[in-house]
Amino acid sequence: MAVSLSAAVTHNPFRSFPSSHHAPKPSPIFHPLLTTCGARRKKSFTVRFVVENERQKQSGPPPQIVEQGSDDVSDRQISIPARVSEKLARKRSERFTYLVAAVMSSFGITSMSVMAVYYRFWWQMEGGEVPLSEMFGTFTLSVGAAVGMEFWARWAHRALWHASLWHMHESHHRPREGPFELNDVFAMINAVPAITLLSYGFFNKGLVPGLCFGAGLGITVFGMAYMFVHDGLVHKRFPVGPIANVPYFRKVAAAHQLHHSEKFNGVPYGLFLGPKEVEEVGGLEELEKEINRRIKSSSAS
Repeated sequence: MAVSLSAAVTHNPFRSFPSSHHAPKPSPIFHPLLTTCGARRKKSFTVRFVVENERQKQSGPPPQIVEQGSDDVSDRQISIPARVSEKLARKRSERFTYLVAAVMSSFGITSMSVMAVYYRFWWQMEGGEVPLSEMFGTFTLSVGAAVGMEFWARWAHRALWHASLWHMHESHHRPREGPFELNDVFAMINAVPAITLLSYGFFNKGLVPGLCFGAGLGITVFGMAYMFVHDGLVHKRFPVGPIANVPYFRKVAAAHQLHHSEKFNGVPYGLFLGPKEVEEVGGLEELEKEINRRIKSSSAS
């Protein structure tokens, strides 16, 4: 039980008329108050005792408010799983949309490339004479262009995408909203020279057209491999199946993840030779940590 005490002090307006009744003596607890006020100015005191239930005072808000708060908490608890499930459903939809686009483009490009190679060599050997130099040039340029695209992509990534073209490439370094991003335009831009070289080499005979055909074929092969490893394995925009279990591709994925973390000032800028770039800047320890982290996250999921 808590006891609160309040005292109201009022001047006696009838002090010039003496009264026959004496005021009751105050309790000894109030004597210090009377002595400090002086004996000649009499004051009347009104003492009011208020008794409150301390336990009720400390019990907090009324029951109906607690119930209302509990309803709000339950609503929040219900809304959180709803938002999580909605986000997962949106992610699945985005991955499916990109998977359909990746499969259609891969199937279309692969089928056209195979048909182009077959009909070009069949057309070249139609007269019974096998143009070995032209065939060798086509094969050599296809491999050389595929390897050269890695160095071209590394240079363009550093000198263009993270410089003057950052306003487009920035979409790749931010959380993606939707199945596509502005950075995907670079894939279409690289497809233009590949289609041009393939078309010229397909409709013309000779060594130079053969070299152009091989160069276009190498760019196409690199683009398809880049899509599966970079978009599928690294950024998980679509499932890649057994590719994820290849040890070297795991190192490639971990090295590219270090590029996004910017621990080594953006290194590596290349993709397939990314582990070599990380090694050159002394980041092998961080690379191993990232590999182990990706293995644990993939096994947990």
